[in-house]
Amino acid sequence: MVSKIRVLLGRLVLLALAIGAIALLAAVKAAAVWFTLVPLGILVTGSTFARLSGWFDKKAGG
Repeated sequence: MVSKIRVLLGRLVLLALAIGAIALLAAVKAAAVWFTLVPLGILVTGSTFARLSGWFDKKAGG
């Protein structure tokens, strides 16, 4: 079982990065399609990387 705090923190970091990307896209007045592709790409790529690196697979308390 993985620590729920670890998963929550990982998701919050990815969410913060996605929100930051949205703010950056708004600042440069990007096309509407980028507001969907970039945040979803950050979330999917980040969660895949975290999963493959074993960050979410460690045992709770150890």
